[in-house]
Formats: sequence, C-alpha cells, structure tokens
Amino acid sequence: MQQIGALPYIVDAQGGTQVMLITSRDTGRWVIPKGNPIPGLAAHEAAAQEAYEEAGIRGIPCAFAVGSFAYRKKRRTGRYRDLVVTVFPLAFVEQVADWPERHQRDTRWFPLDRAAAAVDEPELKALIAAFREPPVLPTFAQRILPAVRTSARRRIPMLGWFQSLMPKQGRFFELFDAHAATLVAGADALARLLHGEGLIEAQVAEIVRREHEADDITREVLQDVRRVFVTPFDRSAITDLIGVMDDAIDQMNGTANAILLYEVTEFPAEMRDMAGIIVEAARITAEAIPLLRSLGSNAGRLHDLTARLIQIEGHADHIHDTGIKALFHASKGGSDPMAFIVGRELYGSLEKIVDRFEDVANEIQGLVIDHA
Repeated sequence: MQQIGALPYIVDAQGGTQVMLITSRDTGRWVIPKGNPIPGLAAHEAAAQEAYEEAGIRGIPCAFAVGSFAYRKKRRTGRYRDLVVTVFPLAFVEQVADWPERHQRDTRWFPLDRAAAAVDEPELKALIAAFREPPVLPTFAQRILPAVRTSARRRIPMLGWFQSLMPKQGRFFELFDAHAATLVAGADALARLLHGEGLIEAQVAEIVRREHEADDITREVLQDVRRVFVTPFDRSAITDLIGVMDDAIDQMNGTANAILLYEVTEFPAEMRDMAGIIVEAARITAEAIPLLRSLGSNAGRLHDLTARLIQIEGHADHIHDTGIKALFHASKGGSDPMAFIVGRELYGSLEKIVDRFEDVANEIQGLVIDHA
C-alpha cells in the first residue's frame, strides 16, 4: 500500500537543519507526518495537508520526492500491512495555534542526527540523515600543500583554486556561501509570494533586496579574482560559478517584477509547484557550496546533490508543460487572451530560474571532475 509523507524542515542562519517529528497515536514513537493519498490532491499537496492536520505545519511543499521508506503497520485485527511512504520536503512557514490532531500527538524539532536516531525505520533513518550532510573540511595538509594530480598527461595543477589557493588568499569560499544564502532567501520569498503568504509587495521587496545583496557579493568576487593571482583556468571556474548563481537570483527578481508589472494576484497550482521546486533547488545549492572546500572528501555527496538538482529540473519542465497546457485550454474561449500571454511569460520565467540551478549543478560537476 502506498502512502505519502512530509519532512518539515527549517535551516538556521548558520546552515544547520532541523526537521519536525511527531508521535504516533498508537505507540507514541517518533514518526513523520504521513497518511494515505487524498483524492483531488497531488501527492506533495496531500503530504502538506497531512503535515497540517497532524502537526499544525504550514509550508512550501516540493513536488519532487526526496525519497521513500517502507514500514509495517499493525492493524486492529492483529495482522500487519506493508506500506511504502513517498516523502516530500516541506519548507517550514509557520506552526498554527491549533490543528485537528493537536491533542493526539506531540511535535518536536530535531537536528538531523537526533531525528535519524529517534525514528525506528532503517530507510527513514537513512533518508533523514542524508537530507543535509555537514561538509568534510580540508585537513591542514590539504590547505597548505599544492595539489599534485596525475592523469593521462600527468598534469600538476599548482595553486589549484580549490586545493590550495582559495583558503589562503581572497575570500572566495565565504563569498560563495553568502551568495548561496541569498538564493535561499530569494527562493523562500518567491514561494511565499506564489502561495499567498503575506503581501505581494513585501515579498517582491525582499527578493529585490536579496538580489542587490547578491550583486554586491558577485562584485566582490570579481574584484578578488582580479586582485589575487590565480591560473587562467581557476579564474574561469570562479567567474563561471558565481555567474550562474547570480543568474538564478536575477531571474527570481525578474519574475517578481513581472508579477508586479502585470498585477497578478492569483497563481495556479503548477506555478506554486514550480516555486516549491525552486525552494528545494536553493536548499540543495546552499548545502553543496560549502562542500567545495574539500572536493576530494565531498565528491560523492556533491555528485548526489547535483544529480538531484538535474532531476528536479526535469520534473519542473513537466510541471511547466502541464501548466502551459492548462492555461491554453482555459483561454480557448478567447475572453481574456492577455491572461494566457502573461501566464506563459510567468511560466517561462519560473522555468528559467530552475534552469539556472541546473547550470549551477553542471558547474559543480565540472569542478568535481577537474579537481577531485
């Protein structure tokens, strides 16, 4: 039997992640909000509904599952039923004061390691533990000694960007981390805008503010590139990566401004789903960027994260096409042709944001191949 579940999460200012667990009504053990599919709702929407009913959580669901786990449920007859739960990330917005099962369960925020230890199901333990892994920092020797790499041509990239130069000169790592934080904040504001959380003008102002912060960070990176001695290849790697990251926040800003320009106040489910994808893409990027400090140790995790970025971009393309098709059918009567034109532009802008995150994944994959 198939079920759906939500993994409500928050990320603090230091990059630490916590997830909410709830107690089971029958045994009192720690579990995630989950339940049966709900007719009329997509799987991720049903997961968000379960999170509200069981934990009072309102949030932004991602339409692309983070994984699944199996468990056995004891029925009242004494027999067991095998179930598989598909889990969707749910970016936390708020916990309401009252909800349907408030007096039937306890809720608690856990750091990832403690949450993984608290649940019983082995596959759920692994899913939570891997939701956001801490970076493996380079050793003293890796920070000081220039890298020596052997390949078919036995190349020796002295002063390679990630291997020795960056930790000693410039502030590239810190600037990249700060830029990734603007992506997370911008994506969160955009998702809140499309989900009707707060005033549209306030969310647009937040996106614009974050875009300006990102521009300042990008400018500092480019100034450091000119100031610090790096090899031509490393200079290109730095500028290419910060460039595609900046393109993502620029596109968010463009989307928000288009919403203001066309005075759009209501958004279809497909646009909201693409916003959830963007939130997840920003979260993944914010985890991946600090891992670049030690490419060799973190290569496996970076491969997993970039693969997920590429997968959710493909899922966003499907959502985009579905939304455009629904928009076209709704406008067949011809009563409001501008609604189709504006809607198509917004869909295209949202798709471009996700595309830019795929570009980030491709840049990171290239760095792993060249330096790990």
